[in-house]
Amino acid sequence: MKHYLFTAATAALLALGPMAQAQDLKLSHVRPQDATIDVEVRAFAAAVAAATADKVKIEIFPASALGDYTTVQERISVGAIDMAVQPAGTAADRRMQIASFPYLAENWAQARAVYGPGGAVREAMAELYAAQDITMLAAYPVYFGGIALNRDAVTPGSTEPNGIKVRVPGIKSFQLTGEALGYIPAPIPFSEAFTAVQTGVVEGVIGSGAEGYYASFRDVTKTYIPANTHFEVWFMIISNESLSNLAEADQAALRAEAEAFEAKRWDVAEADQAANEQKLVDLGATRVALSDEELAAMSAKVRETVWPQILEDIGADWGQAILDKVAAAN
Repeated sequence: MKHYLFTAATAALLALGPMAQAQDLKLSHVRPQDATIDVEVRAFAAAVAAATADKVKIEIFPASALGDYTTVQERISVGAIDMAVQPAGTAADRRMQIASFPYLAENWAQARAVYGPGGAVREAMAELYAAQDITMLAAYPVYFGGIALNRDAVTPGSTEPNGIKVRVPGIKSFQLTGEALGYIPAPIPFSEAFTAVQTGVVEGVIGSGAEGYYASFRDVTKTYIPANTHFEVWFMIISNESLSNLAEADQAALRAEAEAFEAKRWDVAEADQAANEQKLVDLGATRVALSDEELAAMSAKVRETVWPQILEDIGADWGQAILDKVAAAN
């Protein structure tokens, strides 16, 4: 009898053992340590640990230490990496270009309606991630995009050809937008972009905003043009496998903290953009002010010439349905 009781008790403890163990999750992001996202995501990790009584601990890997964001997304899809906060990688699904559709939102109120909770683009992105065995926990608004040059600007508000060659990400929407705004786009990997500007292979960068240029290009930025080229939004994503390995209560806590993480970011993102623009100015860069008329002309040119090409690339019917929802929301 004693042997039976010992065996039963031991079996019960063994059964409960895995549930009591902490879950260690690895989270990747694209900025250097101590950048804004790094600080905010570490606060998120601390909140998750507190909410789960240290049963879920998140280790942060900044500066793409686990691979560039495209590779990380692929690895999250197969469960090799747990989490990330980063841009959407379009290599897995070209429709993910909808997240960086140029001039889709023109102010912060519109951006929140499009990319925030219940927004058309946010809902579409959640579905695209789900098809890759990834759960989207939150959106992370970063900034409206601009143009950074390692030289003085040439007619910055014009969309006429200016002969300036700029680095763009290897995403069709950015290449087409750069061309529509008068620049010569050169798709160059991010890891090579700084050197390309520094050595004069290109004279500037399109595809980021003040925060990104300050974080990675501040030493080669002489002019910043707040052209509102696109709205930069990153996503907090987690492997479905990693999420399902958590106890239900811990999953709920993780989701709740992700929701709070996003809400806090929407409250500070606009001011953060202005602060980063000022940081560039403080380092000696010239911030070129564009008039409402110039911004409207740039938006109109891109919408007329670029939108049809991107829609063709991502699927006209699918993309247009989302654009119609965005128009209705705005």
